[in-house]
Amino acid sequence: MKEYKVQLKSVQAPLKDCSCVPVLLSDATIEERKEKILTRMKENGIEQLIVYGDVEHGGNFKYLVGFYIRFEEGLLVIKDNGQMNLVLGNENLNKAAKARIHAGCIHVPMFSLPNQPSECGRNLRDQLIAAGVEPGKHTGIAGWKLFTDPYEQNDKMFDVPAFIVDCVRSIAGEEYVTNAAAIFIGENGARTVNNANEIAHYEFAAALASDCVLDAMDAIEEGTSEMMLGDKLNRYGQPNSVVTIASSGPRFVKANMYPTNNTVKVGDPISLTTGYRGGLSSRAGYAVHNSDEMPENMEDYLEKVVAPYFNAYAHWLSAIHVGMKGGELYALVEQVLPQSEYHWGLCPGHLTAEEEWLCSPIRKNSEEILRSGMLLQIDIIPSVPGYGGVSAESTIALADEALRQEIQKEYPDMWERMQVRRTYLQEVLGIPLPEEVLPMCSTVAYLRPYLLQKEQALVWEPVK
Repeated sequence: MKEYKVQLKSVQAPLKDCSCVPVLLSDATIEERKEKILTRMKENGIEQLIVYGDVEHGGNFKYLVGFYIRFEEGLLVIKDNGQMNLVLGNENLNKAAKARIHAGCIHVPMFSLPNQPSECGRNLRDQLIAAGVEPGKHTGIAGWKLFTDPYEQNDKMFDVPAFIVDCVRSIAGEEYVTNAAAIFIGENGARTVNNANEIAHYEFAAALASDCVLDAMDAIEEGTSEMMLGDKLNRYGQPNSVVTIASSGPRFVKANMYPTNNTVKVGDPISLTTGYRGGLSSRAGYAVHNSDEMPENMEDYLEKVVAPYFNAYAHWLSAIHVGMKGGELYALVEQVLPQSEYHWGLCPGHLTAEEEWLCSPIRKNSEEILRSGMLLQIDIIPSVPGYGGVSAESTIALADEALRQEIQKEYPDMWERMQVRRTYLQEVLGIPLPEEVLPMCSTVAYLRPYLLQKEQALVWEPVK
């Protein structure tokens, strides 16, 4: 393994480069998604699939329907012959005609908010039967969670409300009902790889999150309030995929997660995070100009925490490629940033889409293959006792030659942005990239550990 050293240097900041033009999913993409789900239903012996959605857990539902459920709950019932029915409450009923797939619609007032009108004249069981749920059919229920606990019977665990699961079991027969989230996520899940149109759809959001974080970093000054920073992180009315974080000093005071009127003070730890559907950007460091302003006993924060983290991050970027096993990337991070010393506890990277964390092939001893079309968050979270955190989480896409050619042809402006980002990473930050790594935003690997010193960032230099 080639040796590199981490240096703090004066460098030009990356450009803000969000197109500010959302890319909608094409009809061809929706049709492709439907066929992927039907194929996996057949492969898994699922004759009828029930997809759950609510405002917090709507990714699988939205994957085919196009909108997510506001206020209420909803279902999409898919038969193995391609027939589909939506099951919607009062305030989403008028959206059925807007669905991206052709589907019938059953009105279920029970899915509505408390005390709303509920006069349909039949119970939930009869309504689900009307939606196509049949007895004696192998039935999959997909919420949002892929259960992977080695001590549980995962295919019989459900993250969907019990009143729905119980009703489905009463119709189909308990022995026929299984968890089918793996059709959507996990190894070979339909949603784990993206075509060029989907990548362009998500690149808008990933770049927007990146631009917002760069603006917030530039706005950090002594006396700036968390709410002023938070205002930089939310933009254009776009839906967030995570809680917006703009924190200076102690976090979670009185269990609060959101920005307050607390102001930045020299020596404060800083956390900034925003995410939109398709990408997240996060930064953590200190409100100081240099190590002399660091809190007592933390003057070596750069050497003890930041440099090892950035070294692991750069190794991650320079090593990841199509065809790599997830366990190999996990082992690389463990080699250069030992968990026993740096106490990172989650997967060092995961897939993203509508949800900030879709699932992760990057696990200890994972045999899952990293594939072309995957969107990944670089999410390594060290926790060193006695020091604040560090973060430069951002999003990349993996694309083989065929997908790269498709992107270049169909989305030339995005392709050009990606090439500018690659050049910046390699020529300014010094991180060599495999050809299949396409940065989804301009701030991948851009890290200012001393957030009041805005001209300096970390670079990776080979040891001579």
